[in-house]
Amino acid sequence: MTMEGEKAGFSADLRQVGRVVATEAKPNTAYEFHFWTGEGSPVGIGTLVVVDAGATQVYGVVIEAWSFTDVASAMHDYIGMEERPDNEPMTRRPEVRCYTAAVLRRDPEEPVQPVPVGPVYLSDDVCVKRSLRMDTYAEKTGVPIGVYQNGEMLSPVLLDAEFLLGPEAAHATLTGVSGLATKTSAIEFLLQSIFATQDNVACVCFNVKGHDMLFLDYPDQSPEDPDLAERYEKLGVGQLTPDDFAMYDALGVPCEAFRDVHYYAPYKEDQFNLSTLRSNPDVTHNVSALAWGLTDILEFAEVVLNRDDIDAKADAFIQYINQTVIRDENGIKLSNGDCLPPVRTFQDLERWFRQLLKHLEDEKGGRGEEQFRTHNVMTIRKVYNRLSNLVTRYRGLLVERDERCADLPWGEFKPGSIYVIDIAKMDAQGQDLVVTRVVSKLREYLEKKKLGVEKCVVVVDELNKYAPSDGPETYLKKTLLDISERGRYIGLVLFSAQQFRSQVHKRVVGNCGTSMYGRMDMDELSTPGYQVLSRAEREKLATLSKGQLMVRHPHFSQAIFVKFPRPNILRGSDGIKLFPEAGELSLEDVAVRVCREYDRTVTTDAVRAVVEESDRESVINALNRIRLECPPDPLAVLKKLAKSQPQVAPAGPGGFGAPRVASAGGDDYDPFEKG
Repeated sequence: MTMEGEKAGFSADLRQVGRVVATEAKPNTAYEFHFWTGEGSPVGIGTLVVVDAGATQVYGVVIEAWSFTDVASAMHDYIGMEERPDNEPMTRRPEVRCYTAAVLRRDPEEPVQPVPVGPVYLSDDVCVKRSLRMDTYAEKTGVPIGVYQNGEMLSPVLLDAEFLLGPEAAHATLTGVSGLATKTSAIEFLLQSIFATQDNVACVCFNVKGHDMLFLDYPDQSPEDPDLAERYEKLGVGQLTPDDFAMYDALGVPCEAFRDVHYYAPYKEDQFNLSTLRSNPDVTHNVSALAWGLTDILEFAEVVLNRDDIDAKADAFIQYINQTVIRDENGIKLSNGDCLPPVRTFQDLERWFRQLLKHLEDEKGGRGEEQFRTHNVMTIRKVYNRLSNLVTRYRGLLVERDERCADLPWGEFKPGSIYVIDIAKMDAQGQDLVVTRVVSKLREYLEKKKLGVEKCVVVVDELNKYAPSDGPETYLKKTLLDISERGRYIGLVLFSAQQFRSQVHKRVVGNCGTSMYGRMDMDELSTPGYQVLSRAEREKLATLSKGQLMVRHPHFSQAIFVKFPRPNILRGSDGIKLFPEAGELSLEDVAVRVCREYDRTVTTDAVRAVVEESDRESVINALNRIRLECPPDPLAVLKKLAKSQPQVAPAGPGGFGAPRVASAGGDDYDPFEKG
């Protein structure tokens, strides 16, 4: 190396691998240069190199490669081999390997001139940091995303938190084929890095399919618990390799599962069993219900109502109910002097509609009245029919009474916590409703600075489903667009994953400061959005191995290939084997489970005695209160709130009068005793 190179911070031990070459056919430019190497050089697509030309140092990344010999055409070689490919050549023809590199950075920055001819070296740790401009932010706001590997050298690659979490830029999107791109693993590792390096950040994840994110609090490696460790070994769980541990050491990220994870899931139709695969008694200690009432969802009614069916008049009446009716504590007066009842729940709304329609259609009271507060009676009846069906359509998520409502801890989010909402078993419209309301509430609390943390990451899988490039402008799409454009200013950050980036709304992906790509499908790579990449880069993307990513970030002038370690988090498929899904429990067994979560001294017989003597609805209300308040004496709360003298309702599928399901093991069965 030259003295100038050493002054620039280079190591004298840098390995020279080639020289810059400029020809008339392939001249060098200010942003691209060519160089040749020997046959055994460890240079390939994605390799970081540095050119030392005395007073100028240029950093680059290899984006194309080719080689040739002195043979003018294939015919010459064919004749020289006497038409036999298995013949040994008389003389060994020289072969030159050439590469094209895109400029990442130059020192000094000005003047911007064509890359000069000079020796080419492999980048070491210092050169990697300088070429990606990480030296300007690594110490203060660096967030590890993976390592750049060249041979045995592992150089950390860091993202700038101010461009990942805001306020300068924000959001990250990850694209790749299902199963091979390890999109979920990449997001999990990025979250581990964020929690290890940044303060006052929480995360909300939507588990929209299967069991992908249901065991974030369990490690992939054998845990300290000897009983659980034995089960890990028996099932062959644990796939971290020495290479993974080496990358963790190089990046300085703790190799552990997430410490503070909370799960939320709606009820099933019976309204006491939770609709989640994480139902094994060993893992339900941090699983809570998600159930909303009228006031929680009326603002987002258009998400679950058919927009072709709800016209402007119906929408206006829904807004009237939301803005006026449910906020009036005294009730609205009618023309005959009667007062409509106050509305807070779906049950209240049912009574309100019936009384209003009776007034409008009653011969004595309001015969001839076709309007109420400028709203036509036909519009009122139409809205009544649509809203009254919501609880039936989304039974388990929507509840008729406020006593059964359960929600995320708004205003009490904790730094380093993850809140996973399991909506995998819900239909598409139900998922839309959950995602829309949760994201809207996050925005509302962050704007008021009352969420409990300064920044919150929202992880959404299958973004092309929620914010497609075509289709109607839904409430959810408008919400995601607003977050992508304004979220960085309030601390609301979107991390998305999808198979087809080309099918996601351009304004959403365009506002993502960081883009990551795992293994890609060639059909996707053929779309216009990937033509900025060289042919070699696109071909490499189509053959990436698990654990490899191509990363684009505002500080990186060109895309960079990195490797990241496998997260030390139990895979969903392994978690289901270790903790199989429990079958549906009877109300008595659910009551026992809930009470014993907060007081292990509670006996099964004591809980069952209270349940058997009480009204089913009051028991469900009591259990929900226990889940919300976590009392030290849950049995006392159950006795206090559960009504004696049960009320028998007509039996029906999933209704309040449905017959009790017998316990799997008879009267002495204890669902919490380990076999």
